[in-house]
Amino acid sequence: MADPLRESDLDPNPVEQFTRWYEEARKVAVGDDTAMTLATATPEGQPSARIVLLKEYDDKGFVWFTNYGSRKSDELGMNAKAALLFWWPNRREQVRIEGEVEKISAIESDGYFASRGRMSQLGAWASVQSRPLESREELEERVKMFERDFEGKEIPRPPHWGGFRLVPHAFEFWRDGEARLHDRFRYEKDEDGNWDITRLNP
Repeated sequence: MADPLRESDLDPNPVEQFTRWYEEARKVAVGDDTAMTLATATPEGQPSARIVLLKEYDDKGFVWFTNYGSRKSDELGMNAKAALLFWWPNRREQVRIEGEVEKISAIESDGYFASRGRMSQLGAWASVQSRPLESREELEERVKMFERDFEGKEIPRPPHWGGFRLVPHAFEFWRDGEARLHDRFRYEKDEDGNWDITRLNP
Protein backbone atom coordinates (compact mmCIF):
# COMPACT_ATOMS: atom_id res chain seq x y z
CA MET A 1 0.00 0.00 0.00
CA ALA A 2 1.33 3.43 -0.96
CA ASP A 3 1.91 6.12 1.64
CA PRO A 4 -0.96 8.56 2.22
CA LEU A 5 -0.94 11.51 -0.15
CA ARG A 6 -0.93 14.99 1.39
CA GLU A 7 -1.34 18.38 -0.24
CA SER A 8 2.20 19.28 0.79
CA ASP A 9 3.40 16.40 -1.46
CA LEU A 10 1.82 17.97 -4.55
CA ASP A 11 3.35 20.34 -7.07
CA PRO A 12 1.31 23.57 -7.49
CA ASN A 13 1.30 22.91 -11.25
CA PRO A 14 -0.78 19.80 -12.12
CA VAL A 15 1.21 19.15 -15.29
CA GLU A 16 4.39 18.95 -13.21
CA GLN A 17 2.59 16.69 -10.73
CA PHE A 18 1.43 14.50 -13.62
CA THR A 19 5.02 14.25 -14.87
CA ARG A 20 6.20 13.03 -11.45
CA TRP A 21 3.64 10.22 -11.37
CA TYR A 22 3.93 9.41 -15.07
CA GLU A 23 7.70 9.00 -14.95
CA GLU A 24 7.48 6.80 -11.86
CA ALA A 25 4.72 4.70 -13.44
CA ARG A 26 6.75 4.17 -16.61
CA LYS A 27 9.52 2.52 -14.60
CA VAL A 28 7.19 -0.32 -13.58
CA ALA A 29 4.65 -0.22 -16.42
CA VAL A 30 2.91 -3.36 -17.63
CA GLY A 31 2.05 -3.12 -21.34
CA ASP A 32 2.04 0.20 -23.17
CA ASP A 33 2.90 2.93 -20.70
CA THR A 34 1.40 5.63 -22.94
CA ALA A 35 -2.10 4.12 -22.85
CA MET A 36 -4.92 6.35 -21.61
CA THR A 37 -8.71 6.15 -21.69
CA LEU A 38 -10.39 8.87 -23.73
CA ALA A 39 -14.05 9.54 -22.93
CA THR A 40 -16.22 11.55 -25.29
CA ALA A 41 -19.97 12.15 -25.48
CA THR A 42 -22.60 13.13 -28.00
CA PRO A 43 -24.55 16.39 -27.55
CA GLU A 44 -27.37 14.21 -26.18
CA GLY A 45 -25.06 12.92 -23.44
CA GLN A 46 -24.37 9.39 -24.73
CA PRO A 47 -20.81 8.63 -23.54
CA SER A 48 -18.23 6.38 -25.14
CA ALA A 49 -14.69 5.49 -24.07
CA ARG A 50 -11.68 3.83 -25.62
CA ILE A 51 -7.93 3.48 -25.13
CA VAL A 52 -5.69 5.82 -27.13
CA LEU A 53 -1.96 6.50 -26.87
CA LEU A 54 -0.49 9.68 -25.42
CA LYS A 55 2.08 11.02 -27.88
CA GLU A 56 3.11 14.26 -26.19
CA TYR A 57 2.06 16.68 -23.50
CA ASP A 58 3.04 20.00 -21.99
CA ASP A 59 1.34 22.95 -20.32
CA LYS A 60 -0.78 23.42 -23.47
CA GLY A 61 -2.36 19.98 -23.20
CA PHE A 62 -2.30 16.26 -23.99
CA VAL A 63 -1.99 15.03 -27.60
CA TRP A 64 -3.07 11.85 -29.41
CA PHE A 65 -3.61 10.97 -33.09
CA THR A 66 -6.53 9.37 -34.89
CA ASN A 67 -8.67 9.25 -38.00
CA TYR A 68 -10.73 12.44 -38.24
CA GLY A 69 -13.66 10.37 -39.52
CA SER A 70 -13.76 8.05 -36.49
CA ARG A 71 -16.55 7.93 -33.93
CA LYS A 72 -14.45 9.77 -31.36
CA SER A 73 -13.70 12.51 -33.89
CA ASP A 74 -17.35 12.78 -34.87
CA GLU A 75 -18.34 13.17 -31.23
CA LEU A 76 -15.61 15.74 -30.58
CA GLY A 77 -16.83 17.68 -33.62
CA MET A 78 -20.26 17.96 -32.00
CA ASN A 79 -19.15 18.25 -28.37
CA ALA A 80 -15.55 19.30 -27.74
CA LYS A 81 -15.64 18.44 -24.03
CA ALA A 82 -13.74 15.24 -23.12
CA ALA A 83 -11.90 13.46 -20.34
CA LEU A 84 -8.73 11.38 -20.06
CA LEU A 85 -7.96 8.69 -17.50
CA PHE A 86 -4.55 7.23 -16.66
CA TRP A 87 -4.54 4.13 -14.43
CA TRP A 88 -1.29 2.65 -13.16
CA PRO A 89 -2.14 -0.61 -11.33
CA ASN A 90 1.40 -1.31 -10.13
CA ARG A 91 1.41 1.98 -8.25
CA ARG A 92 -2.31 2.02 -7.38
CA GLU A 93 -2.63 5.55 -8.71
CA GLN A 94 -4.82 7.23 -11.30
CA VAL A 95 -5.10 10.67 -12.86
CA ARG A 96 -8.29 12.09 -14.38
CA ILE A 97 -8.08 15.10 -16.71
CA GLU A 98 -11.02 17.12 -18.05
CA GLY A 99 -11.00 19.81 -20.71
CA GLU A 100 -11.82 21.07 -24.16
CA VAL A 101 -10.38 19.37 -27.25
CA GLU A 102 -8.94 21.07 -30.33
CA LYS A 103 -7.18 19.85 -33.45
CA ILE A 104 -3.44 20.42 -33.53
CA SER A 105 -1.88 22.15 -36.53
CA ALA A 106 -1.39 20.36 -39.85
CA ILE A 107 2.37 20.94 -39.51
CA GLU A 108 2.42 19.15 -36.14
CA SER A 109 0.38 16.26 -37.54
CA ASP A 110 2.66 16.03 -40.60
CA GLY A 111 5.71 15.82 -38.36
CA TYR A 112 4.36 12.97 -36.27
CA PHE A 113 3.01 11.07 -39.30
CA ALA A 114 6.44 11.19 -40.94
CA SER A 115 7.93 9.49 -37.86
CA ARG A 116 5.58 6.47 -38.06
CA GLY A 117 6.55 3.15 -39.60
CA ARG A 118 5.62 2.68 -43.25
CA MET A 119 2.99 0.01 -42.56
CA SER A 120 1.36 2.26 -39.96
CA GLN A 121 1.30 5.04 -42.53
CA LEU A 122 -0.38 2.72 -45.05
CA GLY A 123 -2.88 1.63 -42.41
CA ALA A 124 -3.91 5.24 -41.85
CA TRP A 125 -4.79 5.48 -45.56
CA ALA A 126 -6.50 2.09 -45.69
CA SER A 127 -8.75 2.28 -42.63
CA VAL A 128 -12.07 4.09 -42.81
CA GLN A 129 -12.11 4.05 -39.03
CA SER A 130 -15.32 3.14 -37.17
CA ARG A 131 -17.21 2.47 -40.42
CA PRO A 132 -18.64 -0.97 -41.38
CA LEU A 133 -16.20 -3.45 -42.95
CA GLU A 134 -17.24 -6.55 -44.89
CA SER A 135 -14.17 -8.63 -44.00
CA ARG A 136 -10.57 -8.64 -42.86
CA GLU A 137 -9.62 -9.46 -46.45
CA GLU A 138 -11.20 -6.22 -47.67
CA LEU A 139 -9.01 -4.22 -45.28
CA GLU A 140 -5.88 -6.12 -46.30
CA GLU A 141 -6.66 -5.50 -49.98
CA ARG A 142 -6.95 -1.78 -49.29
CA VAL A 143 -3.52 -1.83 -47.62
CA LYS A 144 -2.05 -3.57 -50.68
CA MET A 145 -3.70 -1.05 -53.00
CA PHE A 146 -2.11 1.89 -51.20
CA GLU A 147 1.18 0.01 -50.98
CA ARG A 148 1.16 -0.16 -54.81
CA ASP A 149 0.09 3.49 -55.12
CA PHE A 150 2.96 4.72 -52.92
CA GLU A 151 5.63 2.23 -54.05
CA GLY A 152 9.00 3.96 -54.12
CA LYS A 153 7.53 7.18 -52.73
CA GLU A 154 7.26 8.91 -49.40
CA ILE A 155 3.76 8.46 -47.95
CA PRO A 156 2.04 11.77 -47.19
CA ARG A 157 -0.31 12.21 -44.25
CA PRO A 158 -3.92 11.48 -45.23
CA PRO A 159 -6.12 14.59 -44.98
CA HIS A 160 -8.51 12.60 -42.78
CA TRP A 161 -5.85 11.79 -40.15
CA GLY A 162 -4.17 13.94 -37.49
CA GLY A 163 -3.83 14.99 -33.90
CA PHE A 164 -6.06 16.30 -31.16
CA ARG A 165 -5.07 18.14 -28.01
CA LEU A 166 -7.08 18.15 -24.78
CA VAL A 167 -6.59 21.52 -23.07
CA PRO A 168 -7.16 20.82 -19.36
CA HIS A 169 -9.27 22.83 -16.97
CA ALA A 170 -9.30 20.20 -14.20
CA PHE A 171 -7.13 17.35 -12.91
CA GLU A 172 -7.76 14.78 -10.20
CA PHE A 173 -4.95 12.78 -8.61
CA TRP A 174 -6.06 9.60 -6.81
CA ARG A 175 -3.99 7.22 -4.69
CA ASP A 176 -5.28 3.96 -3.28
CA GLY A 177 -5.71 3.96 0.50
CA GLU A 178 -6.15 1.27 3.12
CA ALA A 179 -9.77 0.27 3.85
CA ARG A 180 -10.81 2.28 0.78
CA LEU A 181 -9.77 5.54 2.45
CA HIS A 182 -8.27 6.81 -0.78
CA ASP A 183 -6.56 10.16 -1.22
CA ARG A 184 -8.04 12.43 -3.88
CA PHE A 185 -6.96 15.93 -4.88
CA ARG A 186 -8.64 18.04 -7.55
CA TYR A 187 -6.96 20.93 -9.36
CA GLU A 188 -9.23 23.48 -11.03
CA LYS A 189 -8.35 26.66 -12.90
CA ASP A 190 -9.70 29.90 -11.50
CA GLU A 191 -10.67 32.98 -13.53
CA ASP A 192 -7.09 34.24 -13.45
CA GLY A 193 -5.68 30.97 -14.81
CA ASN A 194 -4.24 29.83 -11.48
CA TRP A 195 -4.74 26.30 -10.14
CA ASP A 196 -6.74 25.79 -6.94
CA ILE A 197 -6.24 22.46 -5.11
CA THR A 198 -9.01 20.79 -3.10
CA ARG A 199 -8.93 17.51 -1.20
CA LEU A 200 -11.97 15.32 -1.94
CA ASN A 201 -13.60 12.58 0.08
CA PRO A 202 -12.77 9.09 -1.22
